[in-house]
Amino acid sequence: MWLWRPPGVYRPQEDTWLLAEALTDAGMPRGGRVLDVCTGTGALAVAAGLGGAGEVTAVDLCRRALLTTWLNARMRGLRVRVRNGDFGDLVGDGEFDVVTANPPYVPSASVPERGRARAWDAGPEGRSVLDRLCAVMPLLLAAKGIGLVVHSSLCDSDLTLRQLRGGGLKASVVARRTVPFGPVMRERAGWLARRGLIEDGQEHEELVVIRADAA
Repeated sequence: MWLWRPPGVYRPQEDTWLLAEALTDAGMPRGGRVLDVCTGTGALAVAAGLGGAGEVTAVDLCRRALLTTWLNARMRGLRVRVRNGDFGDLVGDGEFDVVTANPPYVPSASVPERGRARAWDAGPEGRSVLDRLCAVMPLLLAAKGIGLVVHSSLCDSDLTLRQLRGGGLKASVVARRTVPFGPVMRERAGWLARRGLIEDGQEHEELVVIRADAA
């Protein structure tokens, strides 16, 4: 899928496409309401629209990302509602049949408040966004709704499963893929090894897609 991407907007990578495949495999209800969290270029929002969603909402903290999402949707004749802010702001704004999320998950010494790194840096455990997303997911999903979240196994996929199940959702890993480190992970490999998150000399990580189903 070709997507317009200006400087400063997260480039779709292996995690994006793995999540897109999981969305296709999930059997999204035709005409359903979809929320794409941390939308970036809008790749998942566009995929949902092309897959038959009746209404797509894309949320991101970056205004440039939202403009990018809007343009990528319009170029395909799709209507996507864009919202600037945190996904938690959507609680109470109706419930969604599908929620997709490719949140920041790269372990980092700190959590940036602005700048490009905000799209990937997620604190010492890589979970500054994931933990909040797991807590809010049950409030975003409609009955029989589906949540799909992608992140690195370095961020403890078992913890994600426990948190989602603790919120009353059925949760399981539905896709895995081992990929080479990207530029950020390669640059940070020494720090990650010293913290025990990877082995010395490790050059690959496993991506996982976790599906959460509302009763």
